[in-house]
Amino acid sequence: MSHTGVSVAADLMLVQNHHVKSTHIDALAHWSSDDEVYPGRPRDQVVTAGGVTFASTAAFAAGIVTRGVLLDLAVEEPLPSGYAVTSRDLEEAEKRQGVEVRSGDALAIRLGRPATPVHGTPTPGISLDAVRWMHHREVSVHTGDRGDAFPPLDPDGPSPLHGVALGRMAMPLIDASQLDDLAALCAELERYSFLLIVAPPRVHGMTGSPVNLIAVF
Repeated sequence: MSHTGVSVAADLMLVQNHHVKSTHIDALAHWSSDDEVYPGRPRDQVVTAGGVTFASTAAFAAGIVTRGVLLDLAVEEPLPSGYAVTSRDLEEAEKRQGVEVRSGDALAIRLGRPATPVHGTPTPGISLDAVRWMHHREVSVHTGDRGDAFPPLDPDGPSPLHGVALGRMAMPLIDASQLDDLAALCAELERYSFLLIVAPPRVHGMTGSPVNLIAVF
């Protein structure tokens, strides 16, 4: 568009909010179990063609500001395909890094990502045992470069992180996080805790939203 020698550039951004290459926060309405959205609302009353009517990402628009902790399980190399992270893995990482996950913390878990992740292929991820550990430690937010272990372990079910942490515990999940730079800085500083700031846009009706995570040391 131009007028009297002045020009303006504009564009249109289309985003698949739940893509494996896009860092995003899941709304509680993203997941339903037994046709119910947390905390028990009928799915057919929440999920509509015009967007979700309850528990969208707008609930987080005021921002998430809390202590963050990185547990780096991929110090040497990414975890092998299909590996399911357990509570023991997380506690060993705490001891190795000299950090403790406390009540209210946002927990960032780095498992290592390939340059071109492919949806539906075997991947390392979080097990139900690890989700129980997060509940016991009262973790407020999970952010990771991987999600659920795939294929899932019996009897974990198809998606312990999304089905239990998000769908039953109402724990906000930030998926597909790029944690390599954070891990490098934490190792350089020998410090694995920081202030984490997340501020999704205030858009109602969305099941997910792109976010940029900011760690302040």
